[in-house]
Amino acid sequence: MVDRSPRVRASELTGRAWLNTGGRELSWPDLRGKIVILDFWSFCCINCLHVLDELRPLEDEYSDILVTVGVHSPKFEHEADPDALAAAVDRYDIRHPVLDDPELGTWQAYAARAWPTLVVVDPEGYIVAHLSGEGHVQGLVSLVRELAEEHEAKGTLHRGDGPYVPRPRPEGIMSFPGKITALPPELRAPGAEGPTHLVTDTGRHRVLELDSTLERVLRTWGGPEKGHRDGVADEALFNEPQGLAVLPEAVRERVGYDVVVADSVNHRLRGIRLDTGKVSTVAGNGVQRLLDAEGARTGDPNVIDPAADPLTVSLSSPWDVVWSERADALIVAMAGTHQVFSFEPRTGALAVFAGTGNEGLLDGPTGDAWFAQTSGLAVDASGTLWLADSETSALRRIDFRDDDVVVSTAVGQGLFDFGFRDGDGERARLQHCLGVAVLPDGSVAVADTYNGAVRRWDPASGTLSTLAQDLREPSDVLVEERGEGEDPLLLVVEANAHQVVRLPIPREARFVDEGASQTQRPPSLIAGGTLDLVSRFSAPTGQKLDDRWGDPTQLKVSSTPPEFIVEGAGAAQGLQRTLTLNPEISDAVLHITARAAACDGEPGGEIPDHAACHLYQQDWGIPVRVTGDHADESEMVLDLRGIN
Repeated sequence: MVDRSPRVRASELTGRAWLNTGGRELSWPDLRGKIVILDFWSFCCINCLHVLDELRPLEDEYSDILVTVGVHSPKFEHEADPDALAAAVDRYDIRHPVLDDPELGTWQAYAARAWPTLVVVDPEGYIVAHLSGEGHVQGLVSLVRELAEEHEAKGTLHRGDGPYVPRPRPEGIMSFPGKITALPPELRAPGAEGPTHLVTDTGRHRVLELDSTLERVLRTWGGPEKGHRDGVADEALFNEPQGLAVLPEAVRERVGYDVVVADSVNHRLRGIRLDTGKVSTVAGNGVQRLLDAEGARTGDPNVIDPAADPLTVSLSSPWDVVWSERADALIVAMAGTHQVFSFEPRTGALAVFAGTGNEGLLDGPTGDAWFAQTSGLAVDASGTLWLADSETSALRRIDFRDDDVVVSTAVGQGLFDFGFRDGDGERARLQHCLGVAVLPDGSVAVADTYNGAVRRWDPASGTLSTLAQDLREPSDVLVEERGEGEDPLLLVVEANAHQVVRLPIPREARFVDEGASQTQRPPSLIAGGTLDLVSRFSAPTGQKLDDRWGDPTQLKVSSTPPEFIVEGAGAAQGLQRTLTLNPEISDAVLHITARAAACDGEPGGEIPDHAACHLYQQDWGIPVRVTGDHADESEMVLDLRGIN
């Protein structure tokens, strides 16, 4: 049975509107008798998207007793647009009620501190669990079963349909297209007139070849159903494919496929041979990459055996791919782990190319750098890699130097800073950018997705300007070279308009200033001096902490600015830490990662051989303000898996 002492009644669900309910507003009396999972999410957040997919099997299995309510609590200004939220509900095929919470009222009522946060409420309306991050589905299965058994016996469980009402789906040639790449003449569809392009039709789980009008489909691979299956053309299945890269001719001849596709939700890289239509899996085992139990103790997510079969290596939401001559490999934006990977198709070797796995913005050598959901890649004539780092609204670059490979930032300040402002790199702002392309003059076009714009960064002058506005979530950009004497054009994947459009590249820079913003999430008020961090974790029924090699829990703590923490930063075992704070700094962001490793087994008993093991992990970026008022927090409790 579930111990719920003390019992805490669930707060009211307040917001602007409801989606997926047929226009009906829901309250707790409407949900009484059901087990309810409140999923606090934002549609920009890769971890939130992972949780949506984790919950689907649970929702299907317990559809008569379980209701998921997505509470959309936006991080970025654009996410508070009701039309943008409705499009996201369609894009991610969300099949449960969604509460629009633009002012974060319900978020604050439930003391959420992270995207995603899950709150489990029993059929009588009492909170029984507070969970942060990903990987909780196995624990939720056991918790739902316990609650169902308890409330069936009490007569408080009501079986039957929930309040979900489907929305009409968008129609057209494409549905939420993601990325685009040009095909060289020798790879185009037979009989094609003029240039053709491959586009990932992400909402219908397909790869398309479009003719020169960008309105007629010549060939398709995969779709419209999602899944994972290799095969020829439409026999194959993808799941929300994103980035595309055409391999160099010499590499194509060696490996037997022409194009690599970042198959994001399948956590795989797929290869397409265009003349036969064959689709194959070239990297990834389909299991989302997390640190294993040993990784939870060492804190090192960067070790991949170079001799490992690429089909046995876990990936996490690969979002874009590009060939790098300087690296002599395919570069992969591994959005789910906030890293950049490399993949060598000829040998199958996978490696972490850049990034520690910490989410944030930190420049320096590739092994020390922090990224945040990198979603777009491009290479310029010198071999420099340009990256759209979406969660920090940043344009980053990776330079190959004689003695090192170094990450730097052109535009962007951090996880909570964004806006629509042109100017020099320190002043300029983007908002959740997803795509990049190198223009003929060496400047960089940026798909500034949540500003509905295409921006231009000029490395020579160090300034950002605007090329186009009033687009509907542009997710990628590509330069289209034309005939002699004709100016090149810009192809823009306009995801929420379900199309690819051609735009001229303006000769004169246009400067826009709609201001700089910060995430509206209020800072946590702390007294100062010292701060005790506590992360609560309770292993699910049927699991126990994996203590075979010592303490299987870890806290990793840092701050922006780094000097905010005088003592207590770094990674160490255990889920409690006391921080000594700098009295001269009043506003900062705490970056906290909590991890716990558990395996199937009973508390007090031995872990069976070949037991399934699970890593629970959450990253928090928490803005804090030191008030000096002793009535404010001196202890911060963060629920990794807290059970009431």
